[in-house]
Amino acid sequence: MNSKKLNVLVVDDSHDMLDLLRRNLNEMNINPYASDSVVSAIEIIENSELDLVITDLKMPGIGGVQLVRYIAQHYPQLPVLVISGYPNVETAVEVMKLGALEYLVKPFTYEELENAIQLVLSQSETQSSHEDIQKDEVVKEPIDSFHGIIGRSDAMQSLFASIERTKNNRATVLINGESGTGKEMVARAIHYNSRFSSAPFVPVNCGAIPDGLMESELFGHLKGAFTGATTNRVGFFQAADQGTLFLDEISNTSLMVQAKLLRAIQEKEVVMLGDVKSQKVEVRIISATNTDLSEQIEKGNFREDLYYRLNIVTINIPPLRERKEDIPLLVRFFNQKYSRENEKEPLKISAKVMDALNNYNWPGNVRELENFVHRLVIMNDRKVDIEQIPSYMKMNQPKDLEKGELLSLAEMEKAYIQRVLLQTNNNKTQAAKILGIDRKTLREKLK
Repeated sequence: MNSKKLNVLVVDDSHDMLDLLRRNLNEMNINPYASDSVVSAIEIIENSELDLVITDLKMPGIGGVQLVRYIAQHYPQLPVLVISGYPNVETAVEVMKLGALEYLVKPFTYEELENAIQLVLSQSETQSSHEDIQKDEVVKEPIDSFHGIIGRSDAMQSLFASIERTKNNRATVLINGESGTGKEMVARAIHYNSRFSSAPFVPVNCGAIPDGLMESELFGHLKGAFTGATTNRVGFFQAADQGTLFLDEISNTSLMVQAKLLRAIQEKEVVMLGDVKSQKVEVRIISATNTDLSEQIEKGNFREDLYYRLNIVTINIPPLRERKEDIPLLVRFFNQKYSRENEKEPLKISAKVMDALNNYNWPGNVRELENFVHRLVIMNDRKVDIEQIPSYMKMNQPKDLEKGELLSLAEMEKAYIQRVLLQTNNNKTQAAKILGIDRKTLREKLK
């Protein structure tokens, strides 16, 4: 059948059937593996290089359908031929949907078995060739920027590909990333690169809206709905109709608001404060967080059902410290951008400066780097040397840990906060952004 001797696993609880299949496969110059249970079959699959699995369906305990499902999920390139002495249309349809390529009814002849094996292997080769062609077609040269997002690293190329894949559907997207990584830029790239780009993009910072006003801001209100409601006002959901609603810092919403968000997303309708009628809205929801929502669920701060509604597609933005190969690109981009804005020639940045920037951990991520380069452009002309770089960005003096003073984690945190405040001229808003926390948390840590 094939110049290369094939390895085929046969699975059947009948030892007589196993012996028959072994003899037939040997006559076809195929190397047979045999198993009388699904559990032992999976062990063979995991530890052998196989070209085909032939399995019975009706077996005691774990049946063949479960084996087909397991192979489809864990070994999708491994073709499966199903055999059964109890033909059933529904079962045949089920296993074919799961990934089985052929269904053979017992009893069968040697020729029928051989033809079925040839058919399955040829179908498998055709699928593999098609997939290889598709992979070849999508191989692209790395790009340096995508809708204003800068990066040539593998992590950023993967991010750009995720944006491309999610852009033209209305599935909810959850963007995870530390403060300063550019979550809103990713949300805008998804929207403005899609077929909905002419519709509104409405960004909402959930952390900046007081809890008492959140419902009115999201869903709108009628005149007289509450004290101070002097006119009718549409909410963010209505404003984003047919477009995209971007909910930043979604973890800052209260459980009550989360319940109403869940209903709006599920039912695709909202009720304005003071009204009894619902309004249909067609909105794509993109949300973002810099915290682990699964931890917030465990603490009782975030609804699990809302999390799964928001999390149909997840996009993770890597922190800058995990893609340091992009730092030179970012420095050049911001240098040119702010030099042009200030009507200056771009700064010449020395190799020593670039070395220091590449080795700094950038806790405030791209936002911190952008602000730093902006400041360099304003404060310097023509050239930047290592003397213009703050000491906290330079390599620390090596110390012998045996002799040096050991600090507690709280002391280390406080010392770092003080250093950031010093570098930002005690600007608490800017310091909080660099630290990736809000001003309230910063105040608490300074007490």
